[in-house]
Amino acid sequence: MPDPPRRVSHPLAVFLPALFFSPLPNLWCVAMACFVSLAWMDAGPGVATADEGQDESLPLETDAEKVQWFETKIRPALIEHCLECHSTQTEASGGLVLDSRDGWQTGGDLGPAIVPGDAAASRLILAIAYEDPALEMPPDGKLDDTTIAAFRRWVENGAVDPRQPSPTGGEPTRQTGLPVERAHEHWAYRPIAASDASIDAWIDRDLARHGLTAAPPAEPRALVRRLVFDLHGLPPSPQTIDAFLADPSPLAYERLVDRLLSSPHFAEHFARRWMDVVRYAESITLRGFILPEAWRYRDYLIWSYANDRPFDQMIRDQIAGDLLACDDITETQQRAIATGFLALGNSNLEDQDKTKLEFDHIDEQLETIGRAFLAQTIGCARCHDHKFDPIPTRDYYALAGIMRSTTPLKHANLSKWIEKPLPLDPADEAHYRAVQSRADVVAAELKTLQSLEKGNPGKDNRVVSVDSLPGVVMDDADASYVGAWTESTFVKPYVGAGYRHDGTTGQGSKSVTFDPVDLPTGRYEVRLSYTSHDNRATNAVVKVFSANESTTVRVNQRRRPPIDGLWISLGVFPFEKDGQSFVIVSNENADGCVIVDAIQFLPIDAQPSAAKMAADAKTTDVDLEAVAARRKELSAELKQLQSELNRRPMYLTVSESEPREEIAVRVRGNVHQLGDTVRRGFLTAIGPAQRYADRIGTDGSGRVELAEWIADPSNPLTARVYANRVWSWLMGEGLVATENNFGTTGESPSHPELLDALAGVLIDHGWSTKSLVRTIVCSDAYRRAVTEDPARIAVDPNNRLYASASVKRLPVEALRDAMLCVSGEIEHRCGGSTIRPGTSSDYNYKHDLKRRSLYLPVFRNSLPPLFGLFDFADSSVSVGQRGQSTVAPQSLAMMNHTWIIERARQAGKRWLCASADGPAESVSAKSIVEQLYLSCYGRRPDAEELQLCLEYLGGENASPSEDRIADLIQSLFASIDFRYLE
Repeated sequence: MPDPPRRVSHPLAVFLPALFFSPLPNLWCVAMACFVSLAWMDAGPGVATADEGQDESLPLETDAEKVQWFETKIRPALIEHCLECHSTQTEASGGLVLDSRDGWQTGGDLGPAIVPGDAAASRLILAIAYEDPALEMPPDGKLDDTTIAAFRRWVENGAVDPRQPSPTGGEPTRQTGLPVERAHEHWAYRPIAASDASIDAWIDRDLARHGLTAAPPAEPRALVRRLVFDLHGLPPSPQTIDAFLADPSPLAYERLVDRLLSSPHFAEHFARRWMDVVRYAESITLRGFILPEAWRYRDYLIWSYANDRPFDQMIRDQIAGDLLACDDITETQQRAIATGFLALGNSNLEDQDKTKLEFDHIDEQLETIGRAFLAQTIGCARCHDHKFDPIPTRDYYALAGIMRSTTPLKHANLSKWIEKPLPLDPADEAHYRAVQSRADVVAAELKTLQSLEKGNPGKDNRVVSVDSLPGVVMDDADASYVGAWTESTFVKPYVGAGYRHDGTTGQGSKSVTFDPVDLPTGRYEVRLSYTSHDNRATNAVVKVFSANESTTVRVNQRRRPPIDGLWISLGVFPFEKDGQSFVIVSNENADGCVIVDAIQFLPIDAQPSAAKMAADAKTTDVDLEAVAARRKELSAELKQLQSELNRRPMYLTVSESEPREEIAVRVRGNVHQLGDTVRRGFLTAIGPAQRYADRIGTDGSGRVELAEWIADPSNPLTARVYANRVWSWLMGEGLVATENNFGTTGESPSHPELLDALAGVLIDHGWSTKSLVRTIVCSDAYRRAVTEDPARIAVDPNNRLYASASVKRLPVEALRDAMLCVSGEIEHRCGGSTIRPGTSSDYNYKHDLKRRSLYLPVFRNSLPPLFGLFDFADSSVSVGQRGQSTVAPQSLAMMNHTWIIERARQAGKRWLCASADGPAESVSAKSIVEQLYLSCYGRRPDAEELQLCLEYLGGENASPSEDRIADLIQSLFASIDFRYLE
């Protein structure tokens, strides 16, 4: 629990009077001031730069955090790098097994591998860090620094290993979680119980059971400040407080709630809350790459909360909005933009094993979907059945098949995220189609002119008929097939009526034979036609059988065919009329989808083809000067057209893949070790999974069905999870404290019936967030005062029974925005990109905006000032509840950070120039102090505080200096009263 609030105006109050009012300041006070300055200098980089981040050197506080660290960081690394040689299933090299807890405790030939709490003394750390030339593991190469650091942190925090010990002399015991058929034994998987009881009925019942009495209502000023911060993330203006206090109506509070809910500030604040859950960021850690269109997803959230968009529709938007177009252009745009949710992951785009990269990206997507909407740790089932919850590995890969049928990245040496043109109204679409059409014509003509200059004209048809091609051409329709191959016209260009693919299944069991009839004797260039795409195989096997020989060629079908964008040459081969003359394409060991379209045999020993003669004719007597002049003219036009096309809005998203895939389980999570193939589907233990799984067809990825399954009111998790989040955002902690984990290792709800009642309110009111918020903040439980009743604390030290309100710390965004409000600098513009034009990397980015913190770019390598220090959410993972640290650098920053000092100085100038009643001449020290307290704390100073401040400013009728007022304001900022809500 945070420290309780106390009436202290500023942290320097202990020695400020002695420093400023005494003829000779007390030596101790001077020494303390010097100590503060020196401490600040020593801590400088941690509090004065914009590069503050999450400190992974901090200890893991709870058992749940330690188990999660093992499951997400250590177990996958052991499986990938160690268990091949160090498990009971292998030779247990060196006598060391690492597939159970007692394995590393016992150790191998050299003794125990790990000393919990002492990484320096642990042989495992010594080995993986390559610190001993005689003990370097794994032997095929050192692990990356991040993985080594993860092992160090695990060991230093006690090496918590939830795996069960293996029986002596036998196989390790399989630790199994709750079986699917017994899922109903856990509260979260049971149907939501209907209830008509109010929030206060459930809470008061439990208070009575424990012999507790509810606290009285909060003092009106404190209640208004609490409510406005909870709904807007901003301090209430003095006018808002005064208007509420002056309203005699018994419905004054309810009217205030409605006004706050209708304000755009509510939408902004709740959008920022949800952004924690979906790991929102505008850059990638790798090289600091900028995601220039991520801001549109942020603005979608603001738009959704402003319009009270039903949360079940928001689920559909974020998972499958791009597949749910409608007649309303604004609606279509917002649905499409919402899928940026799937593209915000922080992946290693440099990974050259693209299959592994894709599965890592899928794992991140599934883990975020699971935590955000279902509070399930789905990622724990990637390598094995979930150790605690009813999530078999087969269910994990059933979901993975859906995401595998979606393309999240464009692959190259350095993969990249996907951006698409934003849908527009018909007039704008027609305009950009015309521009694009003209650009295509200009580009084609430019290509022809360039070919003429080189003497090698070419053509580039989107759909090419077989009859138009020279040589002997066999289309896929004329080939013979082994195994099931699927016809398609999804990707162009292609030859004939379409092409076929292997469905990325049955590797090694499918082939296609192109065997031309009566191919004349001669030498031929053999070409293969295929359609390229990001999900294609990079190693498609093509065998050419020519006169007395066979040649194998591996084709990377992710790359665009180099010849006319349609063909790739397999080489020149001799053929005899009565000899072998055929080509076989197979999917042997293919790492992606294999495509077959057509084979072309071009004679090279005979007379020139008609195409070549036409080309020769075109190049005869060409005026190269005229060609160059026309090329220059068209290049300028194309540049202008491209500039116009670049102005078309884009959005961050994913793409539907082709083919749609049923994928194989990856044994132990190894993407190259295939097990049984599973149908696309959902978590079989949760809700109407089978009903929606049966709807997944071959014409879609399954994302629409995934969204519908999650959003179904009969899904027992979705409404509970979101209702619990909203309760947490308003009350300080969820009824289920582990907001991202409703599984068996998470906390049980403090009031299970109340949680179901809130879920019912959410569903019954059309999944309205505002309705749920109104229900909670209008309850007596929300409006209670903060008390320190010893009897209550003895029974309920963590206030889980809600006998009183809890003290809540302001999140860093509200802290920053409150200071901007006091200084009068805050800019209340809504939406839009806020990344400085020309920014190509997030490193050392200077955050200098005065807009609400919501709009500051969330750069993973360069957080805004104060964010890392004051517990901003880790933007690489879904965060349900931010951590709350209490460390000395926070107080030092409030006293010394240059940004805070500047806000105090700006506020001083503001309050010297104006007051509530008139110009600067009428401003008295007393009036300034009272207005400052109202702006900072929502209340007037008490007599002691007023006297202290007036003495510091030189007296009630003095004209205080700008420096003195700035120092006073900064001390108010540093106060606990400023940073906490009662």
